[in-house]
Amino acid sequence: MGMIVSLLVLSGLIFFHELGHYLAARYMGVYVEVFSIGFGKKLFSFRKFDTEWSISAIPLGGYVRMKGQDDSDPTKKSYDEDSYNTKTPLQKIFILLAGPGANFILAFILYFFIALGSPNVLSPVIGQVLKDSPAFIAGLETNDTISSIDGVKITEWKEMADMIASSEGTLNLEIIRDGFIEYKLLTPKLRESKNMFGETIYKKMIGIGSAGVTHPLELSVSETFSYATEQTIFASTMIFTGVKKLLFGEVPAKELGGVISIVKLTSDATDSGWMSVLFFAALISVNLGVLNLLPIPALDGGHIMFNVYELIFRREASEAIIIKLTIAGWVILFGLMGLGLFNDVNRLMG
Repeated sequence: MGMIVSLLVLSGLIFFHELGHYLAARYMGVYVEVFSIGFGKKLFSFRKFDTEWSISAIPLGGYVRMKGQDDSDPTKKSYDEDSYNTKTPLQKIFILLAGPGANFILAFILYFFIALGSPNVLSPVIGQVLKDSPAFIAGLETNDTISSIDGVKITEWKEMADMIASSEGTLNLEIIRDGFIEYKLLTPKLRESKNMFGETIYKKMIGIGSAGVTHPLELSVSETFSYATEQTIFASTMIFTGVKKLLFGEVPAKELGGVISIVKLTSDATDSGWMSVLFFAALISVNLGVLNLLPIPALDGGHIMFNVYELIFRREASEAIIIKLTIAGWVILFGLMGLGLFNDVNRLMG
C-alpha cells in the first residue's frame, strides 16, 4: 500500500509541475505536442486539446514537449508562429517558471488543507531535565508546563525554544505544576547542538527535553492562510539552504537522497496517517520547485539562464555552447541521481 501511495504522490506532484508549463505555454500561444508523466516506453496515451497525453513506464519524472523545444536534441527548432522559439525571452521565462511555480502553489494548498485539519503540535510540557542545567538549578521538573516567558503566552514547544534561543539575559518563566502556577528565574546558556543539516552549532538552551505531549492546532481562517504561507516559505528556505550547503561542501554528499528515499519516506508517512502524507507531499513539492530552478541546462533553471542571457545581450547563446552545456547538464543530473541511488542503497544495507 505504501509503495502505491508513494508512486501516486510522486506522479501527482510531477503532473502539477508539468501542468504549470502546459498552461503557461498554451496561454503564450505555444503548441504543446506531448504531455507525459514518466519516461521510456508509453504504457497509455490519448489525444485531447490537440496534445498527446501519455503515461510512460519509468515514473521518475515527466515532460511537456513544446513545438521547437526538445532537451534531448537542442538543434530541433521551429520558427512557426506557434513555436516556443518564436517567443520573447520574457515569454519563455514565464513558461519555464510556471512549472516550479505550480509546485510552490500546490505546496501552499496542501499546507492550507493541513491547517484545516488541525495538525498536532508539541505542547510546552517538559520531559527530561538535564542535571546541572539552568532548568535543573531553577527547579524545573518533568511534566511542568511552561505557560509564558517574560509575560508572553506560550502555546507550542517551538515558540518556547525560539524565545529561549533569541533571549538576552535572565528569563522569567511561568509554569503550571499540578494545577498550580509557579514562577522561575533562569539564564539560558550556550550549548553545543546539531541543526537540521547535521551541522554542529551553538545555541542558547536551558537543558530540557520535550515530554512528547501534543495538542491540535486550532486556527481561524486568516491564521490558516498565514500558516500555509509560513510553512511554504520555511520549506522553500530550508531546501534552498540545504542545496547551497551541499554544493559548497558544508553538508557531506552522503546526505543526498534519491528516489528510494522518497518512496520509503512517503511509505512511512502513509503508515502515520493522511496528515503525514500531506506534510511530506508538500515538502517534496517544494523540493521539486527548488531543484528545477537550479541553473543546470537540462532543468528549467538552465533554460531560464539562457533566456536571461538573450534578454541582456539581445542575442541567443550560440548553438554549440547550448549543446555542450546541455550535455554537461545531463551528466550532472545523472551523476546526482546515481549518487542519490548509491546513498539510498548504502542506507538500506546499514
